[in-house]
Amino acid sequence: MSGPVRAAYDRLIAANELKPDPAQASAVAALDRLAATLDGGLLSRWFGSGKNDPVGVYLWGGVGRGKSMLMDLAFAHIPVEPKRRVHFNEFMLETHARLRVAREREEGDPIEPVAQQVAAEARLLCFDEMMVTNPADAMILSRLFERLIEQGVKIVTTSNRPPHDLYKDGLNRDLFIPFIELIEKRMLVVPVNGPMDYRLDRLTGVEVWHVPNGPQATADLSRAFFQLTDYPVEDRAKVPAEDIDVGGGRTLHVPKSLKGVAVFSFRRLCGDARGAADYLAIARRYHTVIIVGIPVLTPDRRNEAARFVTLIDALYEHKVKLLAAADAEPEALYPAGDGSFEFQRTVSRLEEMRSAEYLAEGHGSVT
Repeated sequence: MSGPVRAAYDRLIAANELKPDPAQASAVAALDRLAATLDGGLLSRWFGSGKNDPVGVYLWGGVGRGKSMLMDLAFAHIPVEPKRRVHFNEFMLETHARLRVAREREEGDPIEPVAQQVAAEARLLCFDEMMVTNPADAMILSRLFERLIEQGVKIVTTSNRPPHDLYKDGLNRDLFIPFIELIEKRMLVVPVNGPMDYRLDRLTGVEVWHVPNGPQATADLSRAFFQLTDYPVEDRAKVPAEDIDVGGGRTLHVPKSLKGVAVFSFRRLCGDARGAADYLAIARRYHTVIIVGIPVLTPDRRNEAARFVTLIDALYEHKVKLLAAADAEPEALYPAGDGSFEFQRTVSRLEEMRSAEYLAEGHGSVT
């Protein structure tokens, strides 16, 4: 007997919208097992139900392997209410805001009322892109998830990392270990690392370098963003932002951040005083970066040109996909000025980053 997620998955295969994928099939089975714990009826009797039931499913793997698609299938077809799907960064921002309100009331442990609020809003809670990058989130997560599980909330989350790599090398990581153990002991941890990179497939036919800057380029890049992230265009005003840790107690604000895709203006990235640490943090965090407003760099903008060189080096070395709007093709971006000769290496890299061979590389494949 198949569960609701398997039935929906099989329909997509039958309609030729998906190809059979053993890794995805394993994830579907785990999601249906979780669905059985929420059903309370025939599925529960078929799969079994009890104190050893999983409290969630943790899907991890490389980009473009269908993790978010599988989570969306579960969210759409598991028959339980209320339920909620939310980007992990958005959830944590919301949680910190709720904790501040709870602390102001001075009514004991603030985690308790926050967990009660979340549990009242969702019996099934789906997170996209779990990525723990700061000590504040690390300190909260273990206690919050324990309370949610005690109140019967089931959790589905996706991540590019296996649980034991979450918050790797982070400050006071030993305090985060109980959360990792909670995931590994109580949730079904399923690698989704099949051969098909669906996100690369979405880049087929997408122009990655748009000239000149302007409404058409902006519209084209916006369309590419929604194509890469499967985000509803009508919800464009709700695309989440995030602040990423770049080391040394500094953070970098990312105006649009979703499913490993980040959107920046050239001015934000290269107009301000930034260095290699900022660009490495971006390269490690995102598989695709979209930059708008790249100007022709004149000699008086040599500092911006130098920062752009450092940025492209970081993106190139980590095989980040680059989509951009500029006022010129790469070879005409910095025709004269200090470092213009050295800039030719950046031109070469930008040209390579447009090739099918580069776009087929996996994110993080440092050479």
